[in-house]
Parts: sequence; C-alpha cells; structure tokens
Amino acid sequence: MASDLHSVLTPNPSIDFDSIKKLTSTEASEVDQLIINELSSDVVLINQVGHYIVGNGGKRLRPMLLLLAAKALGGVTDSHLILAAVIEFIHTATLLHDDVVDESDLRRGKDSANAVWGNAASVLVGDYLYSSAFEMMVRTNNMRVMEILSKTTTAIAEGEVLQLLNCNNPETTETKYLEVIARKTAILFSAATRLSAVISNSPSATEEGLAQYGQHLGIAFQLIDDALDYKATKEELGKNLGDDLAEGKPTLPLIYAIQNSSKSDADLIIDAIKNGNRDAFAEIYSIVQSTKAIDYTEQRAEEEAQKAISALAVLPDSEYKAALIQLAQFSVQRNY
Repeated sequence: MASDLHSVLTPNPSIDFDSIKKLTSTEASEVDQLIINELSSDVVLINQVGHYIVGNGGKRLRPMLLLLAAKALGGVTDSHLILAAVIEFIHTATLLHDDVVDESDLRRGKDSANAVWGNAASVLVGDYLYSSAFEMMVRTNNMRVMEILSKTTTAIAEGEVLQLLNCNNPETTETKYLEVIARKTAILFSAATRLSAVISNSPSATEEGLAQYGQHLGIAFQLIDDALDYKATKEELGKNLGDDLAEGKPTLPLIYAIQNSSKSDADLIIDAIKNGNRDAFAEIYSIVQSTKAIDYTEQRAEEEAQKAISALAVLPDSEYKAALIQLAQFSVQRNY
C-alpha cells in the first residue's frame, strides 16, 4: 500500500488539467449551452445572478466527472448531458447559499454574488437553481435518477447543518469533521459518477465502484482545500486566506494542530475558533506549520485519492479511465 500511495502521489508533471478537460470539450460545450438556456428567465435578476456565478470561472469538475465516466462506459447520451447540467446547477446553488451563511465576499477571486446583489437575492436565486435542477432531471424519465438526486440534496443540506453546528466548536473531532465533508461536498461528486453508470445501464458493481470513486475523490478534494487555506496565496485560492478561521470552522489542519501542540498554542487556536478571530491567523499559521498539520491533512487526502483510484478497477482500461485516475492525482497535487 505504501509503495502504491507513493507512486500515486509523487508529483506528476504529465498531469495537465486542461488536457483532461479536452477529452470532454465537445460535450461540455453542449452542457454549457444547456445551462445558458435554462438560465433564461423573464425575471431579470435571476439571469444576472445565475449567469454571474455560473460564468465565474470554476473547474466544472463535477460535470466533467459525469461525462468522463459516461465515455468510459461507452458514450454520452442526452440524459448524461442533462444530468451534467443538473449537477452543476445543484453545485452552484450550494455556492450561493454557502456564501450567505459564511458571509463571504470573495468567490473564485471575484466578488461573491451576495456581495454584489445582497443575501436575499443570492438565497432566492439559489432556490431557483435547485428548482430548475429538479425540473430538468424529470426529463430523464428515470425514477432511479430522481431517487439518487433527492437523497443527494438532502445529504448536502444535512452536511450544511452539521457544519453550522460545528462552527465555533473547537471540540469537533476528525471523525465528525469527515462526516460533514462526506455529506456536504463528497456526496455530489459521488452522485455525478453514480448517475453516469445508472444512465449507461451498467451493472450494480460498476455503479457502486464509480460512486465510491466520486465519494473518495470529493473527500480528498475538500481536504486539500483545507490545507490550501494555510499554504496557498490569496490569488491562487480565489478567496481570502484565513476565511475558514474567521468563520470559526474547525477544519482538519486546526483539529490536528490542537491535538499536537503545546497547551498555550492549543488554547490560542481554541479561542480563535470560538470567536472566529482572523487577527490570530499569522500566529495560528505558524502553529499549523510547526505541528505538521498540513502534512497530516495532505496524507489523509492522499489516502482518499488512492481509495478513489482503487475503486476504478470496475472500469475497462481506456483514455477516459486514465483521465479519472489523473483527476484523483490532480486533486491532491494542485495549488488552487
């Protein structure tokens, strides 16, 4: 296992995210057009906010996962395209709601929607995107799809509430934190890859393997996001450094640092989490570095990435499977 992990996580200069995107560029353009069409409303504010956040950069990673998995399973259908758009709408709705809850003023390096239009508009347009997503998924005429996505959105909401309960709580454990990100973040990755298998009428073992791939990839992705809050630049991260601390979020680097630092250092972190104290960021940054909390967080992410790659054993070899493997590697090697 150790040697496998090392081979997966050793920086691989051949991983080019743009090259991976090109494998689904034609289908992705169709999904983008579908998104634009669905954002067409006679309510001007919906058009403005929707286009602003959907067009505000982003990797389009979740739709890409769905499309790559579909190609690995034999091809992309109209239903795959619809569901790729649905996944992006759900993700975008969560971003709108997250920024309101977190009182964030930056998203992907630009003013967040709530900073431009206010909290009420962001929440209501987020609701519109959720509603549109469910309206679109009905077009697949597949009850299994609706079951998966209804459970997914419920789990996301539960994850959001769990995160809210953990905010300003320095006693949050690693287990509790992982439960939050499994529901809040990873579940939508998992839904994207699972849905590809469902639409492709794949065997249950293939469906489950792809769902596990998405789940572990999503956890790895979020853990690296946690680590980047203490190592990336503001420009790379696309948000203010120390946002997690200012919001009182006990992310894994902080949880680990509390457990592995002196009492005085641990007390400083505990106080900052309780009070959402961004002013303590510089000191806490040093503590996080000295306790090797970033190394630990990256190691946990690497373990999840390896599990994701192992889950792809259900797929036949192809350039699309290779791309899914590379995305798992990219998730832990990225700096943005």
